[in-house]
Amino acid sequence: MAVTDRFRTALDRLEPPPRAVDWSLFAFVVAEAVTGLVSFTVGVPEGWPLFWLHRALGLGIVALLGWKLARVRRRLTDPDLWQRSTALSVLTLVAALGAIGTGVAWVFGLDVRLSYWTLLSVHVGFGLALVPLVAAHAATRFRLPRRVDFERRRTAVRYFALLAAGGATYRLQQGVNDALDTAGADRRFTGSQPREGEGNGAFPITSWVADDPDPIDRDDYRLTVEGLVSDPVELTADELGAGHETEALLDCTSGWYTVQEWGGIRVGDLLDGAGDLDDDAAYVRFTSVTGYRWSLPIGEAENALLATHVGGERLSHGHGAPARLVAPDKRGFQWVKWVTRVEVRSEYDLGQWVVTLVSGFD
Repeated sequence: MAVTDRFRTALDRLEPPPRAVDWSLFAFVVAEAVTGLVSFTVGVPEGWPLFWLHRALGLGIVALLGWKLARVRRRLTDPDLWQRSTALSVLTLVAALGAIGTGVAWVFGLDVRLSYWTLLSVHVGFGLALVPLVAAHAATRFRLPRRVDFERRRTAVRYFALLAAGGATYRLQQGVNDALDTAGADRRFTGSQPREGEGNGAFPITSWVADDPDPIDRDDYRLTVEGLVSDPVELTADELGAGHETEALLDCTSGWYTVQEWGGIRVGDLLDGAGDLDDDAAYVRFTSVTGYRWSLPIGEAENALLATHVGGERLSHGHGAPARLVAPDKRGFQWVKWVTRVEVRSEYDLGQWVVTLVSGFD
């Protein structure tokens, strides 16, 4: 038997029943979206299994999509078989191929910008669009799964094999990157690519939704430290330049990272200047002039930095001047720019997650 015939036979044995393929595609796409979004909050190396799972799920989707297309290809290629739902099917396929294609290109080191977005941002957009499209597509031919479609032992073997093959393929891809010394060879475990140099010009200016204020006049700028403190204070931009320096890695969710020397004032010193903390103090919330905000547990916050300088240079407006949060081990969207208020709180701020989409949400 030819090698191709053996490979085809192995794939046929691995292929789940049609209903299992459909439901598995939906489950894999949802899991891919969830792991992708959660990975945005992971900045420490111990979180690497989440990124491997995300990549293995993506390669599993490739296999499931291949089985699905092999089954329905005549419905897509024969105009006589087209139905009202065919347009939705084609749109779903385009989103799936877009997510897969941009993801593969990114891991091999392709680094291009499409208008304001990196290739990784485009990949995220395709992925988020794919979830409702797959759900809508499934609703057009809704069929509940049967027990026979998910026979326990065989199904477990199939899906373990899918995920294992995905992980092995990703590891092989890493070896190819290393061997060819591609741009993807120097990525962090998060997938982010390096930006070299020192100071403002060494790394891109990125902002979240509605987070693009006019430059702040240093003479008019005031930072308020308030909340569960005994002596709230208001500081000028010059009073923040306490001369503390720390080296920290900024890993942006748009797909790049940079290691810089940041200068400013320790948040712990800032809080000491506001008197005693209330017994209920548990979180410190950092709020931008735009209303964007993020909170840190008080222990983490005390070791964070409110930076006024980077690489020996005063922060530029695009990088958050007069002051931005530097929070080691957090991702870039959590490093709040243009900070005007530091507030000690007793409760976790759930609203900050909404603020990542709508700055200023209270």
